[in-house]
Amino acid sequence: MISQPNKKGETTEMNDLKTAFLVQVEEIESELIKIRQYLHKHPELSYQEYETANYIEKQLTTMGISNKRISKTGVIALIEGEKESRSKEKITIGIRADTDALPIHEQTGLPFSSVNQGVMHACGHDGHTAILLGAAQLLQQNKNEIAGNILCVFQHAEEEGGGAKELIDLGIIETYNVSAFMALHLWPHLPLGTIGIRYGSMTAACDDFDIKIVGKSGHSARPNEGIDAISIAIKIINSIQQMKLSMISPLDASVIHFGQINGGSGRNVIADQVTIKGTVRSLTPKVREKLAQEINRLAQSTGEMFGAQVSVNYEYGPAPVTNDDLVTQVVAKSSQSLWGTEKLTEIKDPSLGADDFGEFAQKVPSTYFRLGIRDHKHHYDLHHPKFSFDEKALSIGAATFAYSAINTISEMEEKKC
Repeated sequence: MISQPNKKGETTEMNDLKTAFLVQVEEIESELIKIRQYLHKHPELSYQEYETANYIEKQLTTMGISNKRISKTGVIALIEGEKESRSKEKITIGIRADTDALPIHEQTGLPFSSVNQGVMHACGHDGHTAILLGAAQLLQQNKNEIAGNILCVFQHAEEEGGGAKELIDLGIIETYNVSAFMALHLWPHLPLGTIGIRYGSMTAACDDFDIKIVGKSGHSARPNEGIDAISIAIKIINSIQQMKLSMISPLDASVIHFGQINGGSGRNVIADQVTIKGTVRSLTPKVREKLAQEINRLAQSTGEMFGAQVSVNYEYGPAPVTNDDLVTQVVAKSSQSLWGTEKLTEIKDPSLGADDFGEFAQKVPSTYFRLGIRDHKHHYDLHHPKFSFDEKALSIGAATFAYSAINTISEMEEKKC
């Protein structure tokens, strides 16, 4: 029998579960803080998260949650619900946290500062991991209220990119028949405890390119005898910048940034080689492909025009994160129910930052939301050597994850029935 909803649209069962989560998350809050502080003290770079993975496995095993290593440093854990499902097949929802740190020298002065020289959790992944462990514990304690399964994914190598794609290539979506994914990111631009959602585009694709120009060396007094790779590089840069202005709509947010130009051996020597390195950000697959094609075309044609040999190495990075309306709406409603309407905000603009959670969002309906951490004490941005956050955010994130995952299963059941 299905409980009837109250005036807020919540059933008695939902209210009981919400109350249980709010009580239980308060009980484990101190443990989540210990977990976060341990992880912060022992950060590891992308593809090197061996001790982090060991620690996650120990925590999950202590909770009685079955888990396994996937790839060398990723960990997944499946929580199988015990409540009868209304659909023929149990629905599985994935929750992802990233676990890697950054090559940054910490300057926080915290008593649990990094003991690994030059490595720091400056992007909040220690918090993300602690939050997902907390959500896993809440879900494990309430398995009898879950009509589907929850796959907790502790993903390695987000900062370098590639971790998400590696897990997808290993088949975790097909193996566990995952119907939807969700992830969060701590966000210093929102007040502490605020949940920031957005429908549609959330973050950008991030691609890199190298352009190598090979000309012909010579003396600057006789420019007609050489092929100046520096002047050709300038023309290529100007052409690409003009292309973006004239061929890409200003309504299609994108960035082409030239970060490095290397070449030349002396002020009176015609440079025979120049390398240009840059990055491209875009929100849609159409614009992404257009930019890649035009950068290659303009570099090649400009080089040919002036007699140089030009090669372009264009590397596709993380895909854009595009949020699914249904899953996003469930997170919004769940957050309102847990924390009140005043703690929910809709983010106006997408970010041209990147997160490889986009790889999951390309495969199944997904949502990626922000968890506010801004308060009067902690105001440094992500990737800053003094970045930290109020640990009250941990329990808020854990309960939001757990409650949203169960409600997503219910919503997807409703659509299948």
